[in-house]
Amino acid sequence: MEKIKKIKVALKRENIDGYIIPKNDEFFGEYIPDHNDRLSYISNFTGSYGFSLILKNKNYLFVDGRYTLQAKKQSGKYFKVITFPQVMPREILKKKKLLIGFDPKLFTKKTLSIFFAKTNCVFKPLNQNLIDQIWKRDKDITASKFFNLPDYSVGEQYKSKINKIVSYIKRKGADYLFITASENNAWLLNIRGGDSKFAPIPQSYILIDKNKKLKFFCNLKKTSTSFKKKFKEVQFIEAVSAGKILSQIEKKKFIIDRNTCSIYYEKFILKNNKILAFDDPIYNLKAIKNKKEIKNIKNAHISDGIALTKYLFWLKNNFSKKKITEISAAQKLLEFRKRSRNFQNCSFPTISGSGPNGAIIHYKATMKTNRKLKIGDIYLVDSGGQYKFGTTDVTRTISLNNSNKRIKDIFTRVLKGHIAVSDFKIKDNTSGSKIDYMARKYLKEIGLDYSHGTGHGVGYFLNVHEGPHAITKNNKTVLKEGMVVSNEPGYYEKNRFGIRIENIIYVKRKNRKKCFENLTMVPIDKNLIDKSKLNKSEIRWLNNYHKVVFKNLKTHMNKNEFFELKGACSAI
Repeated sequence: MEKIKKIKVALKRENIDGYIIPKNDEFFGEYIPDHNDRLSYISNFTGSYGFSLILKNKNYLFVDGRYTLQAKKQSGKYFKVITFPQVMPREILKKKKLLIGFDPKLFTKKTLSIFFAKTNCVFKPLNQNLIDQIWKRDKDITASKFFNLPDYSVGEQYKSKINKIVSYIKRKGADYLFITASENNAWLLNIRGGDSKFAPIPQSYILIDKNKKLKFFCNLKKTSTSFKKKFKEVQFIEAVSAGKILSQIEKKKFIIDRNTCSIYYEKFILKNNKILAFDDPIYNLKAIKNKKEIKNIKNAHISDGIALTKYLFWLKNNFSKKKITEISAAQKLLEFRKRSRNFQNCSFPTISGSGPNGAIIHYKATMKTNRKLKIGDIYLVDSGGQYKFGTTDVTRTISLNNSNKRIKDIFTRVLKGHIAVSDFKIKDNTSGSKIDYMARKYLKEIGLDYSHGTGHGVGYFLNVHEGPHAITKNNKTVLKEGMVVSNEPGYYEKNRFGIRIENIIYVKRKNRKKCFENLTMVPIDKNLIDKSKLNKSEIRWLNNYHKVVFKNLKTHMNKNEFFELKGACSAI
């Protein structure tokens, strides 16, 4: 491939042995603009996470388990695809002594340490990005304006939030907090923007000191006069000046976000200052949604449930009568969502996979892979929306007149795991790692499992994937009242089928005890359930869930849909 050859020419010119290309841009968001997707440009890989290592004689593409099949299909011709954490880059480089270049604006010390520590290689920051040197493209010049959230969507005013941050800075004996995660800046100032395809992100950095002075770094074309008027104590500065301003500060103590503060900015801070070993506190504060936010999130899920349920009824009624493909199905779902006046955008690219394509965990249908929905298949649709004001994410696996007993058995086991998570008795010290095993328990009884976490945190009209909490084997963050998380066990059989059931749930307090409550309002396909494998408690959970779905959606259905909803939500 010509592009790779050009990079190898650049390796010679820079006198280095290799070059690392990450998915992220300098703001480290999950979904980046196409014009900044350097990894996709060089490798054709379109997944949301991964990185490439190009050496003189070999090209590697590193992805996690969600993307292994996808990466092999998209990039396997020119790249050796490696799945981490099963195999880490440092293991491949273990016996090599190489000089490897990277763009310091696109890497944190933490990332380099996790993936490349304990090797004999030397990593050299290069001021010029090698991809940018060969990729001649028009930079995105559209300046989507930042905007303030209306009071009815905000549970806490930004000045109150600033007071909390300043209190944290002082308590930790610091002078400054440098906030480099755009979503954290969005939370702090109650603002949103349009800098991501799927999340209302205002790409920015904030420098706040212990005296409440706040510098906001961004593309100033994105800030209107009316937007800035609300923040009299905030100084707005072009993002390109951030490094220079950081380098002018001396003999101060900083707290940075090690997840998103690049080596480039860290170098400026460390020139004359000290960095303390504390975290950006906003992650933990942002994870706990207040009562007003939970109320709005519930409304968003009802709007989303109306759209998705109507879509599933349409699909069931039409797949055998007319040609419906994975792509046309996803487009139809978007049409249903757009009927809601509160719908803003999808919260991630819709996964619409039938038959064998459902086995690709983060599948995205293309003209090349697009399958027609066929009788006998099962169909997996994982999708979500950004609403005023709430973020949704839901997966349903649907029977297209499938009668396979083994598929029913596996689907029922996935459902049992889903119910076990939803019904988990949360204690004061419960973290996601203490729940994850329950989701897998019934699959493991027959030697099956899945290669992704069971749940991720969800933002409030922000990122669909947000931490620090999650339901995974290793996540130790204690679950607190107000935290929102997905519940999505599944099973995937290569070249055959995929199954996943996903609801969004949140931690609430009931009778002084913490428990999960479902937010997602969409029927679960009873045609794939083997009732004989459910116990009384599980049957009660399913029937109660469907009662709530019916109650919330019934008035929004037309006459035919009402009867279909009644059937979909009837007791088993």
